[in-house]
Amino acid sequence: MKKILFVLIAAAGFVACKTADKKAPETAALTDEQKQAAVADSSKYTSIEWLDSTFLNLGKVTDGKVVEVTFRFKNTGDKPLVFANVTAGCGCTVPEKPAKPYLPGEEGVIRATFDSKGRKGENNKSVYVESNTNPRSQELKFRVEVTDK
Repeated sequence: MKKILFVLIAAAGFVACKTADKKAPETAALTDEQKQAAVADSSKYTSIEWLDSTFLNLGKVTDGKVVEVTFRFKNTGDKPLVFANVTAGCGCTVPEKPAKPYLPGEEGVIRATFDSKGRKGENNKSVYVESNTNPRSQELKFRVEVTDK
């Protein structure tokens, strides 16, 4: 009886592992080649909704402060959302590229940091996003005024 119980438990564990492995590719991090292929193949296009705005006014910050900028999004299509590239217009802004695909209905964030040191006055900056959407490229903008105090 104990042997039968052990065999059943082992079989259940094996089946559970197999089921989990089938889900992993959709949410696992993709290689750069896989991301570029998804963006190039129009049959894999999906849609994105920017939950706040594609323009953020961050107000005033003191010179030297590093500011985090976040753009929230939602995959509103029926295929996984893949970000092939996320870049900034200049070296003072450093964006993070999401590594994993976002399933339909899933929400996420594009993050960037802006280093205000030596950039007194009004600053208008851009983050460029390339994904498997139509259009493939989108521009996210933010404004920040850097002051002495």
